[in-house]
Amino acid sequence: MGVEIEKKFLLANDAWRGLDAGKMYRQGYLNSAKGRTVRVRTVEDRGYLTIKGPAVGGIRPEYEYEIPLADAVTMLQTLCLRPPIEKRRYRIGFQGFVWEVDEFFGDNQGLVLAEIELPAPDQPFAKPPWIGREVTSDPRYANAALSRRPYRLWNDK
Repeated sequence: MGVEIEKKFLLANDAWRGLDAGKMYRQGYLNSAKGRTVRVRTVEDRGYLTIKGPAVGGIRPEYEYEIPLADAVTMLQTLCLRPPIEKRRYRIGFQGFVWEVDEFFGDNQGLVLAEIELPAPDQPFAKPPWIGREVTSDPRYANAALSRRPYRLWNDK
């Protein structure tokens, strides 16, 4: 079983730009009930199916499988909840960790988030100077939530 231990942050400034070319992601949700999600994702020319369970103590079970790209595209077009999540993901190394910066497009245009995956919930880490306020505990920033209620609909940005 895989696990996910991540922290999510808003960005303080644009100093991260230009540190990586990024890759385009498109993803949708077959299920986004509280405590479990089933996601279909394309990352450029690859497809993935991901199942996540409930987070307990900051640790969440995660299972991810590569699937044929054509299957992923068909599921995104015909089975997934709308709107899909469209984003460019930048992977930026900083003091022994990789930060993933997601710049959202489509219905979530204007939102930029950074996340870091950790080996343990209490793992110390240094924040790059472009990292802002932590939003890990704010459920609105979860990708599954952004699929149900996109950023463009928020009144309190």
